[in-house]
Amino acid sequence: MSTQNEADQQPDSATAHGTADPLQILDADGTVLSNATVPDLSDGDLIAMYEDIKLARRFDQRAISLQRQGRIATYAPMTGQEGAQVATGYALAAQDWLLPTYREHAAKYVHGMDLASLLKPLCGLREGYAIPDDVNVMPEYIPIATQVPQATGMAWGKQRQGETDTAVLCHFGDGATSEGDFHEGLNFAGVFDVPTVFVCNNNQWAISVPREHQTASETIAQKAAAYGIEGVRVDGLDPLAVYAVTRAALQKAKNPADDERRPTLIEAVQYRYGAHTTADDPSTYREEDEAEDWREKDPLDRMQNFLTNRGLLDDDLEAEIDERIETQLTEAVESVEAATTDPATMFDHVYDVLPARLREQRAELESLREKYGDDAFHEVLE
Repeated sequence: MSTQNEADQQPDSATAHGTADPLQILDADGTVLSNATVPDLSDGDLIAMYEDIKLARRFDQRAISLQRQGRIATYAPMTGQEGAQVATGYALAAQDWLLPTYREHAAKYVHGMDLASLLKPLCGLREGYAIPDDVNVMPEYIPIATQVPQATGMAWGKQRQGETDTAVLCHFGDGATSEGDFHEGLNFAGVFDVPTVFVCNNNQWAISVPREHQTASETIAQKAAAYGIEGVRVDGLDPLAVYAVTRAALQKAKNPADDERRPTLIEAVQYRYGAHTTADDPSTYREEDEAEDWREKDPLDRMQNFLTNRGLLDDDLEAEIDERIETQLTEAVESVEAATTDPATMFDHVYDVLPARLREQRAELESLREKYGDDAFHEVLE
């Protein structure tokens, strides 16, 4: 869902070698800062961005509830990070590619995936990983940082094939910056000057490891200097600032000035309000007060106040948005729970020619299904 054709000007304070204070456009109350410029988005785009952030939060709440009821598998919540996800999605053009992690549900939705497809893999439906031909989103990456060199490779390939209007945006968390893949991907991107935007969603915790134990660097953005590329820090809880920074980085990736290199490392400073996944208990490694401090800068509240102050949002429109969101979510859940699949399809699309050991496993599965019936497997799972 790309909305903007021209690059927005990137404020100078964001680019001081990745060590400046995070760029902001909105203060914690949603008021435009005196030295900031609101991105050139239409009123309709601003309302749509707010609605997508609100949808993402309700999706998160609904998914956690479904997991607690045993209706989906382990889920990675995104509350607190929806603003950055939605904003980066709005900055992408339709032809750009998105490489997400297991937490970028909203980013995938904004770039073209439907809500039901986000839930299907969590219900064991493999087709949820199948990306429609007209959607430029790679399946979510579970191993940490493996998508970073792949994003670089994809961008390099697009460049060599002459697709100069295409960039690749890669999401990862602060924990990924401790992995070798992160450094290899950024190093290659810098050397070969490929059109890639790396977005580190610095949510302060890599499961139970705090950011300060990931690196002795003052910031994550400053690591870009080691690879000769630009590093930018942005307030990840400020959707308008994230949009402006990402939009500028994507435009530079496609059309840099003579003295610019194409790749950018964006550090979106934010916070994961809840657990790393529904299998995690954050109360064992951090204080509750910490999360409450970040909630005072909540992205949804900031956008709501911003739009209300501009006269674009009132109670009637809010009610329309809420009703639309609940309808979308209900239809998505009903669609997923009505879907059926053949368990044998788990062996499809793994290899072009299935090796002997997998052929044996497939035969064993078929034998057990024939002997006990599929209902027996459901009883085991329950």
